[in-house]
Amino acid sequence: MGLDIRIPLGLIFLLIGGLMSIYGFITRHTADIYEKSMGINLNLTWGLLMFLFGAVMYFVGRRQKWQDDPVNPRPWEQGDRPRH
Repeated sequence: MGLDIRIPLGLIFLLIGGLMSIYGFITRHTADIYEKSMGINLNLTWGLLMFLFGAVMYFVGRRQKWQDDPVNPRPWEQGDRPRH
C-alpha cells in the first residue's frame, strides 16, 4: 500500500488554484490591484492553471491506483485470480 504523491499534490493544487480563481473572479473589476501587472488578472489566470494542473494530477493518480490495486481487482478480472 504505497502513497502516490500525485494524489495529495493534486489536492493541494486544486485547493490553492480554486481559492486563487475565486479571489481573481471576485476582484476582476478592481483596477487598483492589477496596475502593477499591466491590468492582467494574474490571480484568475494562474488560479485556473493551477486548478487544471491539480485536477490532472489527482485524476491520473486515482486512475493509476485503481489499476494497480491488488486487493480489489477490477470486476472483469476477478475470475481465476488467487486471493492473498
